Amino acid sequence: MDPRPSPRLDAALERLAGTFRGMVAHPDEDNCECHWGGAEELARLKVADLALEPDLLRRTWQAVDWGFPAEVLRRILPQLAGELVAGRVEPLFGMEEVGRAFARGRWRAWPDGQAAAVREFLCAWWAHTLTDPRAAVPAHEVLACCAEASGALTPWLAAWAAQTGPVADRRLAEAVGRWECDLLRDELPWHAREGGDERRAELTDWLVRHAPARLRPLGAPEELLHRVRLLGLTGEARWEDPHWPGYRY
Repeated sequence: MDPRPSPRLDAALERLAGTFRGMVAHPDEDNCECHWGGAEELARLKVADLALEPDLLRRTWQAVDWGFPAEVLRRILPQLAGELVAGRVEPLFGMEEVGRAFARGRWRAWPDGQAAAVREFLCAWWAHTLTDPRAAVPAHEVLACCAEASGALTPWLAAWAAQTGPVADRRLAEAVGRWECDLLRDELPWHAREGGDERRAELTDWLVRHAPARLRPLGAPEELLHRVRLLGLTGEARWEDPHWPGYRY
């Protein structure tokens, strides 16, 4: 069963549908039949409001070589957003791939009403992820998607800091468990299109400041708390700490 959207998220999805109703791919859009799909499938992108088969939708957002990526993104956005919320989008490597599909469309440079509709969807989806236990996609995946889609990490972390309910705290514990291995290697836990080192440093600093006080009341394992503490250390101070993991990162 699909997760029931929050009222804000439900409204954001309706706004996307209304804003991008009637949108089609550019008349001159083309793509390689060998690597993307055939002429009949391409023609479907040039018909407004026609639902795409899941495989066609996946190939469309994954393709990096559209001649008119903004028009393609506008065409698929309402359906893609609904699939994201329902947890039916499964990238090969990570949800940052979907975020980069948003970024290729350069949505932040679209007319104000269109850009605002996309921004509100991302914000509403993130808020839903942090507050609804039925959210279909883990927070660490939604964060990677939103960061890559928007080109920034700061606003999403700020929203997480402001949302201190039990669901947000559990999502944080889950995320730390997924991230700590990469971060202790001084690597961002997802592949960033740009600014990976800066985002890794920002995420690390944020976790060191915010995570301990939120994880302790959940009964998080001491070793996990020590991993977070180790993120605040550098060089030999980290490696020679008695709680440095016995296995190699």
